[in-house]
Amino acid sequence: MKKMIGFIICLVALLTVAFFTTKTETVTKEEKPMVGILQLTSHPALDLIYKGIVDELNDAGYIDGETMTLDFQNAQGDQSNLNSMSTRFVSRGADVMVGIATPSAQALANSSQDIPIVLGAVTDPEGSGLVKSNEAPGGNITGVSDLTPIKEQFSLIKEVLPEAQKIGILYSSSEDNSIVQAEQAIEIAEEMGLDTQVMTVSSTNDVAQVASTLAAQVDAIWVPTDNTIASAMNTLVSAADSNLIPVFPAVDTMVEEGGLATVGLDQYELGRLTGEMVVAILNGDADPSTTPIRYLDQGTIIINEEKAEQLGITIPTQLLEKAKK
Repeated sequence: MKKMIGFIICLVALLTVAFFTTKTETVTKEEKPMVGILQLTSHPALDLIYKGIVDELNDAGYIDGETMTLDFQNAQGDQSNLNSMSTRFVSRGADVMVGIATPSAQALANSSQDIPIVLGAVTDPEGSGLVKSNEAPGGNITGVSDLTPIKEQFSLIKEVLPEAQKIGILYSSSEDNSIVQAEQAIEIAEEMGLDTQVMTVSSTNDVAQVASTLAAQVDAIWVPTDNTIASAMNTLVSAADSNLIPVFPAVDTMVEEGGLATVGLDQYELGRLTGEMVVAILNGDADPSTTPIRYLDQGTIIINEEKAEQLGITIPTQLLEKAKK
């Protein structure tokens, strides 16, 4: 009888310890949220967005390994990686998931209709089918658009190259965001009295040949915010340089890689704005379904003076004075 009582006491003690241990672990998990960030590929523009997100999280007190768990995954442009990494976040119980670039966001959206998803650098969330509307998303997704000021970019082309008549437009036919921008660019160019020559690529392997063909037919080349083109920017610039044709990209970092000029969005600030929305959700201050898609207020003029000199192009003084130093 005494042995039985002793056994019961030991059993109760073990169950009590197990109960409080489990409760402690649950509290710890609740106090330390997890954020999964999925980046399409390695590229200076996308890398800056990621840095901006992390810096904003840190400034708000969400520090990896201390007050939060950050799971960063880079798919390196592979669709199967995007899918498996999205599933990873869901299985790990992420509190918020972030998609850097449209394909990443689409993969996350396919993996969960419940976990809050914040878009980083998605040009047209509504057009991509990620939200019901950019003003009222209506589901578990909200975020930041990297829609570039295309009209201002074409005005810049006319100011730098007043004699230009035909503008080449090069983009990836496999990226929804690029298609949207290209359609807008064609319309804007026509309104400005410019002719356009449009060519597309399906992968980075096509860029060299297509760019060479396009550069031989136009006075300048414009490219949208396009992950495929961005990954092959050096190839595009090389083909354009061979024909002494300037490239006007939509992204600031692509100017640094050999483009001539742009009115671009600061990629780091896009990241900070994305991080701000993640923080609001973690703090319980925002609901993705009722949080409108956000945009940066204005673009910045960025000029590659070294490239201008190389191509024999004189940049108007008033533009140089306005340009980001």
